[in-house]
Amino acid sequence: MDTQNGINILVAVNLFVSMSANFSGAKKGLKTSIAKVEERPVSFLQKYPPNAAAFILILTILGIFKIGTLPVEYETAFPSVRIAGLILFIIFSWVQVAAYKSMGEIYAPDVVILKGHKLKRSGLYKFIRHPQYLSQILSDLGAGLALLSYFVLPAVLLIEIPLFVMRAMLEEKILQKYFGDEFSAYKKRSGFMIPFVG
Repeated sequence: MDTQNGINILVAVNLFVSMSANFSGAKKGLKTSIAKVEERPVSFLQKYPPNAAAFILILTILGIFKIGTLPVEYETAFPSVRIAGLILFIIFSWVQVAAYKSMGEIYAPDVVILKGHKLKRSGLYKFIRHPQYLSQILSDLGAGLALLSYFVLPAVLLIEIPLFVMRAMLEEKILQKYFGDEFSAYKKRSGFMIPFVG
């Protein structure tokens, strides 16, 4: 197996395994959100960011099969970029799994406040308030670089990042409304998506 095809295979394997790990949490979160929602803001940000992530997932799968990727001569010219992208993809796809799993009973696929909702401030959430969005963005960027996909990279930069930043801001607004001073104090000790920033 040559290195260039090996990178695509590793992207495919990691994608499958990390998606499988996320599936149980997402299924549980869907049941929770339907049964126990206290407040769900009406916004295009409920559906568009997850749809953008699903669209990028499709583009990534196409990239694994070398659809929408730079020609093979670029693969051999930029192996370091591809390897760095692969490492970024693997690390942050598993950071995302950890972020979702650590939410436990308060995980929901939508921006919601659940009955008995508790503010998550431990683990990854001690340092940044939105590790799930940051890890989604960085894992998608990593996959795009690993595959040298001219579909994935622009979609992440032009669509996914703005949508996830706006969705995180919507979450902050509803958390501020619901938790008040507790959320304000948490904001002072944590970063928005980068530790100690925002």
